[in-house]
Amino acid sequence: MLRMSRAAGRRGETAKRAQQAQGAPQGRGAPQGQAAAQARHGEGSASPLGIVAGGGRLPVAVARRAVGAGRPVHIVAIRGAADAEVTAFPHTWVEMGEVGRILAALRGAGCRELIIIGGVKRPDLWRQKYDLGCLVHLPLLLGLTFGGDDTLLGRIIRFFELRGFVVRGAHEIAPELLAGEGALGRLRPGAGELADIETGCRVLEAIGGFDVGQACVVARGHVLAIEAAEGTDRMLMRCRELRQWGDGAAGHRRGVLVKRPKPGQELRVDLPTIGPRTVELAAEAGLKGLAVAGDGVLIAEREAVIARADALGLFVYGLAG
Repeated sequence: MLRMSRAAGRRGETAKRAQQAQGAPQGRGAPQGQAAAQARHGEGSASPLGIVAGGGRLPVAVARRAVGAGRPVHIVAIRGAADAEVTAFPHTWVEMGEVGRILAALRGAGCRELIIIGGVKRPDLWRQKYDLGCLVHLPLLLGLTFGGDDTLLGRIIRFFELRGFVVRGAHEIAPELLAGEGALGRLRPGAGELADIETGCRVLEAIGGFDVGQACVVARGHVLAIEAAEGTDRMLMRCRELRQWGDGAAGHRRGVLVKRPKPGQELRVDLPTIGPRTVELAAEAGLKGLAVAGDGVLIAEREAVIARADALGLFVYGLAG
């Protein structure tokens, strides 16, 4: 098989602002920190899982999995990115620049472990809403504007780890979201598609050291597209213009989308993901199927992905190793 109450005086206000800057909970009705949270959940039981949520369905899927396993969660939802479904769980809405509020929400809920999941655009520092905590951590935020994705994500993980949190991967909490190996639907790749998949894997291996892309499209041995900063969906939109490789009819499809992590990629916050829209765009591009790393790609809405692929005549195939 081929292989994210008023203070009494000025001194009190200063202390209050300093606590918020360091991420301490503040305000009427706010949680009272890790000690109180541990008391609420009982000695020896797992602390709540913090979920820093960007866009897409995966943050909610991970929250459901954790709650289903008996673990409470607290979602810190990035405003403008996170889905409204997060409100079904204990949550705090934040702006991306409200660093103190993010830390306060996690600590106030008693979270010691967290995952960071969901799509968020690289921040535009001039358009963000900031709190005092942001000013305290300004060097970090400035650093987020430079370097590739791996550099950015590594800095984010290090930031939380230095403040006492353990960062986990979504696949550690909800391993069933991984694609797994073999055919996911009723169709499988043929010999020609397997050759294209092998070529695609070699291409992604070769360019991984440049911190570029997690996906490419190969048809009949030709590399049609490599994912850059635009992401997989927009890459597939580019491929729609290359009609000579496949006209979209089920019997005339050509080519494969290959998606896998980059070599050495930080998997705790940036596992590649596909969903129903990925399948639809691959069909619109005239491709014959999708091949993804079985242990390195998450599937949002698995049943919908399989149903859509079967209906459109595409295979979805999990690669081993």
